[in-house]
Amino acid sequence: MEDRKILKSGEFLVSETDPKDVFIPEEFNEEQQMIAQSCRDFLGAEVYPNMTELEKGNRELMKSILKKSGELGLLGISVPEEYGGFGQSFVTQMLVAETTGAGSSFSVAYMAHCGIGTMPIVYYGSKDQRERYVTKLTTGELLGAYCLTEPGAGSDANSGKTNAKLSEDGKHYILNGQKMWITNAGFADTQVVFAKIDNDRVLSAFIVESSLPGVVIGPDEHKMGIKGSSTAQIYYNDVKVPVENLLGKRGEGFRIALSILHLGRIKLGANVLGAAKKAVNDSVKYANERKQFGVLISSFGAIKHKLAEQVIRLFASESAVYRVSRDIDDLMVKMKVDCGDTGRGAIEAISHYAVEAAILKVVGSEMLDFISDEAVQIHGGMGYSAEMDVERGYRDARINKIFEGTNEINRLLVVDTALKRAMKGDFDLFGKAEALYADLGKISPEMIDGADYFTEKSKFVDNLKKVIMICLYGAVKKYPGSLTNDQEVMNNIAEMMMEVYLSESLCLRIFKMESLGKGGPVYRDILDVNIYDTADKIRKSASDAVWSFAPAAEASPVIRAIEALSRVRGVNVKGARRRIAEKLIAENLYKF
Repeated sequence: MEDRKILKSGEFLVSETDPKDVFIPEEFNEEQQMIAQSCRDFLGAEVYPNMTELEKGNRELMKSILKKSGELGLLGISVPEEYGGFGQSFVTQMLVAETTGAGSSFSVAYMAHCGIGTMPIVYYGSKDQRERYVTKLTTGELLGAYCLTEPGAGSDANSGKTNAKLSEDGKHYILNGQKMWITNAGFADTQVVFAKIDNDRVLSAFIVESSLPGVVIGPDEHKMGIKGSSTAQIYYNDVKVPVENLLGKRGEGFRIALSILHLGRIKLGANVLGAAKKAVNDSVKYANERKQFGVLISSFGAIKHKLAEQVIRLFASESAVYRVSRDIDDLMVKMKVDCGDTGRGAIEAISHYAVEAAILKVVGSEMLDFISDEAVQIHGGMGYSAEMDVERGYRDARINKIFEGTNEINRLLVVDTALKRAMKGDFDLFGKAEALYADLGKISPEMIDGADYFTEKSKFVDNLKKVIMICLYGAVKKYPGSLTNDQEVMNNIAEMMMEVYLSESLCLRIFKMESLGKGGPVYRDILDVNIYDTADKIRKSASDAVWSFAPAAEASPVIRAIEALSRVRGVNVKGARRRIAEKLIAENLYKF
């Protein structure tokens, strides 16, 4: 591992990052590109031709396609070589998650198996458990599911009622309870099930074989989207689970569940990129074919605006996804040595970036939601027809704002986790924030005349970070120890943190692209529009927060400082968006 600074989770708020220290998609090597192409080829050969039948809820067909992907090795990308996998880097894992994200319902089933269905055993399983289950999950001989949610326990996972009691002979745990919204339930061979042993306060985790007596699988749910994935309830009636199938230690289930949620959130951030790229491609191809008033609709300014905005939001999200992926890869190297266990070291590194995981989950799901909606709109009446891929894409996109913890929960986590990390001493947030708050009156509008392009953009981003610190300090001062009860203000701050992380990631990527000779004016157009729009969003969110927690006399100087710090150079957004759209239109494909 080369000598580079690895920021701690949330530290981006107070630290600068050198562009040379970030990974960007333009740096994928030949092997990574080949793996991604294998995924695309598989979707083209096995998934897209069967999409209509999959949408009918054909469990056996989905099962057979998953098994075929296992035969090709696609289920073992994240699995260590000693258990039959390829042990690829986290960056490569994210690239696979992105590429398969274009596979609609298959992507959901695939990601559930490869991620939450397999990786808990990889990370927390004993050597025996890994050899018995992971080796077969890797090949597709077994297919996996993850069983956490219950009818009365959604976001509050630890309130679940599923119970396990040790049998009199001490050889089994007797499992009773019910799980719901379980992906792959209809055909999974193994389940990672969470339950409380006796009267424990926290969960434990178990590996449960679906064939065990007392395991009852319900019918598939009828859903708005992702209709091809099997989603069902599972009932446990006096199921005898061998004691050697306890996953991790007793009472460690809640930690396992949270850690796997961090993994799911980060990989969802990558997965939606593939779906978004497909939606953008569908949009521009239709715009380049459809004529109205005697001309192609791609020539209309309103359509160009939509196409450009799709590109800008997608490109920014992609920049953030691979930025944090490189950090996780490098931290994994250290954590595997510190933990003395490859699996636990890997998940500790992933879990460390809880702030970024929540950010990627929210911004990625909402980016895809926006792009899918605009894709339907660009198609007009045809977009509402089930004949078109964008109709399915629109329905499928909606679940991502609920998956892996709702976006509402994740917004709160962005702020709460960053504050806890700062209080723990991971980075100096409060010292810098207090100094800013003390000197509010000295903050004035600032524009850097004569500075080079990236120096100015970096300064804008730095000023927007200062706005966040001012709001955080003021809110914590107003609600010491109870800010989490003021969710509206938490949401305002979360919005600012997410937007700034995207803008900074975008800025770092484009700077590095130019240093590698891979940039160009259109990428500066993307950054110009993003920074211009982000400053406006930050100003609004910050003002809403301040007026919510501060009386008028106290709020006024804070608002003046916010307005000064959120001032950026004006941009001809119409011209910039048109140039972005025209590149997309000319190539008739997303090639950014």
